[in-house]
Amino acid sequence: MTKKILFTETVLRDGQQSQIATRMPTSDMLPIIQTLDEAGYHALEMWGGATFDACIRFLNEDPWERLRTIRKAVKHTKLQMLLRGQNLLGYKNYADDVVEAFVQKSIENGIDIIRVFDALNDTRNLQTSIEATKKFGGHCQPAISYTTSDFHTIDYFVGLTTELEKMGADSICIKDMAGILTPDDAYRLVTEIKNKIQVPLEVHTHATSGISEMTYLKAVEAGADIIDTAISSFSGGTSQPATESMALALENLGYNTHLDMKKVAEAADYFNPIRDKFREEGLLNPKVKDTEPKTLIYKVPGGMLSNLLSQLTEQGLADKYEEVLKEVPKVRVDLGYPPLVTPLSQMVGTQAVMNVISGERYKMVPKEIKDYVKGLYGKPPVAISEEMTKLIIGEEEVITIRPADLLTPELPQYEKEIAEYAKSTEDVLMYALFPQQGKDFLGRREDRFYDVPMQEVNVTLDI
Repeated sequence: MTKKILFTETVLRDGQQSQIATRMPTSDMLPIIQTLDEAGYHALEMWGGATFDACIRFLNEDPWERLRTIRKAVKHTKLQMLLRGQNLLGYKNYADDVVEAFVQKSIENGIDIIRVFDALNDTRNLQTSIEATKKFGGHCQPAISYTTSDFHTIDYFVGLTTELEKMGADSICIKDMAGILTPDDAYRLVTEIKNKIQVPLEVHTHATSGISEMTYLKAVEAGADIIDTAISSFSGGTSQPATESMALALENLGYNTHLDMKKVAEAADYFNPIRDKFREEGLLNPKVKDTEPKTLIYKVPGGMLSNLLSQLTEQGLADKYEEVLKEVPKVRVDLGYPPLVTPLSQMVGTQAVMNVISGERYKMVPKEIKDYVKGLYGKPPVAISEEMTKLIIGEEEVITIRPADLLTPELPQYEKEIAEYAKSTEDVLMYALFPQQGKDFLGRREDRFYDVPMQEVNVTLDI
């Protein structure tokens, strides 16, 4: 019997997010969409993550319209998105009514698979999005945020996946956002998880540290069902391994990838000049193609490494870089071993910088870190010591309930606030997630409508 492995293509979301800060417009995607649809992928990851924010902030595009347009063109392949649990695509917890409405509209507008994760692996923060995905007929793929520590053992992650399966997962993803999953750990982790769950298992990593292809090979050998790759034009470095290279290697080893390699090559030929255009414009920084083995030493995502260096350089403190890198794991221990994924990677990095430049640890503490210690982001993987809690928030109370339980329904208030510009629930949700950028975008859209001469506006009145 031929072994099989399925591929999810990330060029439309994580590939371009990792390398060109999600600046690819829909107009660059549409000419090749039919080819991608016919190439035999399991899914096209094309929405969620930073795409929503980038559409309205930088590209002057309606992200909902991007989804509808691509859905109309894609007839054979599942469309996939990334959701940050109770944070949705924003940077704070939203009330359950907002989460449910967003999931409903994502599915109604064309999403098939919703990959949902929580930065702390606090399953309470996934509960509403999992239930909503199931309620509205979507495929729910909860992801475990992979990280390493004395606490984050293989047994811990296996327990997490079995809990997620019981919560209603249709498939599960190991999400290695930092590219630190080693080949041996991948083999052991996939083997153990596959022994315990019945649903398909997908593996997601980044090529940052230089070991991703080996990690995928061992994951596939252990029984992973799906892997995430990016078309070669936007692969490697901070992105995923190249689709073509992984597919050819696995085909040679006897796996059926279900991919039409002529179609995949056609897609690469199409995206190469687009990559070159972004390189010439300076949006594709050559550094994002680099290999950074320090990721494996400090357990820090590649994007976080470059952000730290850039922050320190701006302040004339580039010589403190190594000291800050050594401080990051110490801060992580102090804060209960949070996985270094958005928004916690930014928060831990900022605290490490402050500890080093102030000359005294925790002399300065950002509001976000205080909120995290109070429990407003969820439950830390390991309890924060009383001493550390007191140092950061004094005598303030630490909450132990699900953070969203503190929130009353929010959608009616958002509807009221944006009533002047919102024409649909999708518009209201755009405003809810990104109030300033959403309002600016909807206002510009209104102005464009009124700028069109009356004879060019075809309005049908239902009388």
